[in-house]
This record gives sequence, structure tokens and C-alpha cells, in this order.
Amino acid sequence: MKSFIKINPSDNVAVALQPLAKGTVIKLDNSTLTLTEEIMQGHKFALKSLKPGDSIIKYGNPIGRATAEIPAGSWIHTHNLKTGLGDLLTYTYNKTITELPHREPKFFQGYRRKNGGVGVRNEIWIIPTVGCVNNVASAIERATQKYMTDQIDGVCAFPHPYGCSQMGDDQNNTRQILADLVNHPNAGGVLVLGLGCENSNIDELKKFIGDYDPERVRFLVAQECEDEIRDGIETVKELISYASSFKREPIRASELIIGMKCGGSDGLSGITANPTVGAFSDKLISMGGSTILTEVPEMFGAEELLMNRCETEDLFNQTVALVNDFKNYFKSHNQTIYENPSPGNKKGGISSLEDKSLGCTQKSGSAPVMGVLSYGEPVKEKGLNLLSAPGNDLVASTALAASGAHIVLFTTGRGTPFASPVPTVKISTNNQLAKKKQNWIDFNCGVMVNDTPLDELSENLLDFVLEIASGKKSKSEEAGFHDMAIFKQGVTL
Repeated sequence: MKSFIKINPSDNVAVALQPLAKGTVIKLDNSTLTLTEEIMQGHKFALKSLKPGDSIIKYGNPIGRATAEIPAGSWIHTHNLKTGLGDLLTYTYNKTITELPHREPKFFQGYRRKNGGVGVRNEIWIIPTVGCVNNVASAIERATQKYMTDQIDGVCAFPHPYGCSQMGDDQNNTRQILADLVNHPNAGGVLVLGLGCENSNIDELKKFIGDYDPERVRFLVAQECEDEIRDGIETVKELISYASSFKREPIRASELIIGMKCGGSDGLSGITANPTVGAFSDKLISMGGSTILTEVPEMFGAEELLMNRCETEDLFNQTVALVNDFKNYFKSHNQTIYENPSPGNKKGGISSLEDKSLGCTQKSGSAPVMGVLSYGEPVKEKGLNLLSAPGNDLVASTALAASGAHIVLFTTGRGTPFASPVPTVKISTNNQLAKKKQNWIDFNCGVMVNDTPLDELSENLLDFVLEIASGKKSKSEEAGFHDMAIFKQGVTL
């Protein structure tokens, strides 16, 4: 088992893969050094002496500057490292594209919809237009569980607090996300539940939904019913009958769209789980599939790596706008744009936003960027897509689902039980988490420190994702969890 890793040949730090005691002798690059203090798992230590102002290099890129003298073998963290990020930057397009080799197709057992779309679940979704009917939606969900057939994977309500007292783009974003969920192919049938007097009422929402199959999508206005729960139950029973006609069939993996997200990250996230997801992404794209990377604030400090992988200059310009728009969003609320790592991130060994971002973007693999999506915009291009959404776990995962992700891969060093509207696969960065939280973790990448090769582990992840797509439940699904959160950006009336 490796005890530490130097990620890139140009790095001047290494990362402890297990707790290292003070006095441990480190042999690396034909030289030795002695640790001057204890180094916790996931944390960094200096490979050479550094002076105040010197760049600290990890992943082959600066993750900040030294704020004090740092002797070789010393712990490097927030006490002696400070971000080097500023505000808005000017970027230059230096195209660096890696063409991926073609791979033979793999298949999963999915649902082919009447409009040609593909789902990995055959669920009935109850979508409130406004928070006022959340309890009604949940009551209908509970009452209809007994009517499920073997062909139905679940009846799920998606409560949320929005749909009224919103203005402008903020209200339109809510409508767009709700419409995206109505149109999502994982739902074999949808009940759209309205109140009747809300701003985002059913007639307004229909403008965002577009064309729909009236057998698959049904609408119910609570104020127009004598008993909305009774009527909702009857409608869901009819939707169950309709959706039960769909059967799983072999479908090429090229039709999969997979969202990629991380949260509760630690110092091993960018070494084990995120690179594995990145290698998975490359393999899926090599078969003609698509992936989506989001959480824009966690691109700050690594954004140029993504910009230079854009297939065209137009995509480069869209990515620049994606990043700078989010920076301006921070500034408009008088917030610093680089105060991102959470207390849990820091405890796990992440010291700056650059440190976090360079690890986070490992999930994108090496594929060219083929699409840049605004919040709520569905995937149109095959391959790697960048999506505008914040880093918040529930908001970003919902945004991935709304853009068409069939499944969300969620890497974590600390663990979380949350879910999203689609199967949410939790991937641990370390063995301790996988062992401790077996009720949360679906796939363990901590075995990389036990010398499991990246190619083997990413191939295993690809096969596991195809199992999930074919009906295997994720741990959060087994627990009955389905979450949804919308990005609130405006005033509340």
C-alpha cells in the first residue's frame, strides 16, 4: 500500500495516502527527506523548502502561495498557504485537444419512450407547480404505493418551496427546471399538480413543457377539485396503468447521459475517485455517450484547463462567459469569489479553491468540451458538456437531472445520504468511508491506494453504471430517497 503520492512530476508537494508520523523518512526522486510533523491522510507536505510568496504546486498547477517559511517535510495547509486567485480574468484560447479512441459499444437494459427518448427508470413522478401543494403531492405519493406493478420502479413526489412570489429570470428558472423534469425520460408517467392561483400555474408551465403525450403527462388543479387527493390518486393509478406497458430492452450505452458531481471532498478526491470518474467519462464518450460537469464555482482556478479543451473558439467564449458570469454573481452579492472550501473540505486536506478545483475537474477526464449549457438547458451535443449551476450538492445534482442526466455520479470523501431526481451513485474516495457508511456508498475508489490500476477501476465503474442503468438500485434509492432543489437567484415577493 502506498503511503504518499506525488501527483505530477512538477509538484513541490506530496499527499499522504495514510496518516504519516513525524520523523517518517520519505524517499522520492532519488532523494530523501524527513517529515517534521505528523501529516494526516489527504493532507500535503513540502518536498522542498519554500519561502513566503513561492507558488505551491499540486496537479502540476499552482494551488496558492506560501505565507510563511515552509521547511522541506513540513505540513502545508491553510495556516501557511493562501489562494492566488483574483477576480475577473482575461483568457486566451490555446486549444489542446485529446482525441479519444473509439470503443466497441456496450449495452444496458433501458426503457424506450414513444418519442424516441431513453429512460433508465420507469417511475411515476408527481411534480408540484408551487410549494403550497407540497403536502398534497406527498400524500398522493404515500397513498399510491400499493398500486404499483412489477413494471413500475417507484411513485415519487418532488416537493419544493417555489413557483410563486418570484420575478423575472428567477421565476423562469423555476418553470424551466419543473418542465425539464416533466419531460425527463426516467418518468414513465407524470402528474403535474397545481394550486390554481400561483404565478407558475399549469398554463404558464405548459409553455415551457412544449409538446407532450397526454397519456404520459396529466394535470390537476387543486382549487378546481372537490377532493384533490382522491382525484390525484385516481390519476396516478391511470398513469401506472399506462407506464406499465413499457418493458426494459437492450439499448446502446451511447444513449446514456451521466452527470458528474462531488461533495464532502477530501484530499484524496482528486487522486482516487475524481480521476476514476474522469476515466469513466472518457470511456463512455468513446462509445458515443455523454457526460455533464457542473458546479462552476469549483472550476475557479482550473477553468483554463477546461477552456483549452473546448472543441471550438465559440465554445471557448461560452466557457469564459460561464465562469465570469458566476464570478459576477458572487460580486453582485458582495461575496468573495474564492472562499469556497468548506470546513469538511479543509479537515480532509483541501487548502484553497485552486486545490479543490484542480481535484474537482479531474472528473472531466480528457475529452474535448462539446457543449456549454445554461441552467436548465438540456444536453444537445454528444460528449462532454459543461453546465451552469452552483456547487451546492442538491441544487447542482437537480440541475444535472434537469439537463437530461439519467444518473448522477457523486464522489465524496466524507459521505452524504442525499439523493436527486435520478439514481445518485455515491463514490467514496477512501476505504475508511466505504467501510463505515456501507448504507451510503455504492462504489469504492479508495482501493486505488492499494494499487488497483485506474484503467481497471474505471472499467469496473463503467460496468457498475450499466448495472444501475439496467435497474440495480443505488443505496439512496434503496432507502427511498428522492430529492430536488431549485437554484434561487432573485427576490421573494
